[in-house]
Amino acid sequence: MKILYAIQGTGNGHLARATEIVPILREIAETDILVSGCQADITLPFPVNYQRYGLSFIFGKHGGVNILKTVSGLRPFLFFKDVFYLPLEKYDLVISDFEPVSAWACKLRGKKCIGLSHQNAVLHKNAPRPKKLDWVGKLILKYYAPAGKKYGFHFRALDKFNFTPVIRSAIRNAKPKNKKHYTVYLPAFSNAEIENVLSAFPEIKWEVFSKHNKETFQINNIHFQPVSLENFNRSFINCEGILCNAGFETPAEALFMGKKLCVIPMKHQYEQACNARFLSAMGVLVISDLENHKKELGFWLRMENAIQIKYPDETRRILKSSPRLR
Repeated sequence: MKILYAIQGTGNGHLARATEIVPILREIAETDILVSGCQADITLPFPVNYQRYGLSFIFGKHGGVNILKTVSGLRPFLFFKDVFYLPLEKYDLVISDFEPVSAWACKLRGKKCIGLSHQNAVLHKNAPRPKKLDWVGKLILKYYAPAGKKYGFHFRALDKFNFTPVIRSAIRNAKPKNKKHYTVYLPAFSNAEIENVLSAFPEIKWEVFSKHNKETFQINNIHFQPVSLENFNRSFINCEGILCNAGFETPAEALFMGKKLCVIPMKHQYEQACNARFLSAMGVLVISDLENHKKELGFWLRMENAIQIKYPDETRRILKSSPRLR
């Protein structure tokens, strides 16, 4: 059997999860990798066979997706060219982690495609959702990367096809410490906005991982550095708490390690609004932006207890027991 594993490259969560999934897939069958998108900051530790432009959501600098840049950055002719020229005939099975080129190539050309992503679980009937329904956002989640059989991951298992999070070995096998700093990853905020808010807490040591600079620098109690998976892991494992957007991988790993967690869902991002609703129901602090919630941030910094969930290590069992992967 030969597998094509296709990964969404908007953000870093999908790629980080792939570092855990790909080695297991390669125990099952020969596996090639496709990555599409232009917003990721990390490099995979194995070769990528196909790098495609795809359909990316462009992060802004004020807390959300930049709609204008996202729309102006679309390349529909290139996208459909990539869809129709993807060599699907080389593969017995395609697995899509919310990756649109491979998913639409399979749908339009009658090829079997398994969806394996967090987004699949977000649409589950038992998954919490915000009170205000975003029809456009829901449609994007449903049709962005269509697949036949869908498997999902969420903050708790929803049914036999929707599992608890994939926790990377680097996190699962780590020995967390508390070196009294706070790790920050807010890619949709500018460094200036982050500095303006975090400087209000001069007694706190902040380690900020930013999409908006290539060099490391220090401003008083705030240490800015570019995104690096290795450096982020080190900071994350040894932090007291993490302030991040309401994505999936980072909050899930924070819950696993028992780190204090505060999340800010990106504006114009329905998936993150859904995640925020789920996390809030679990007792995690959710704030809508940085500037207007300094009081809540101060309260969170003074908190002593954190939520911890020892998610089981099921990734190998899930992949190897699936009848579609045999």
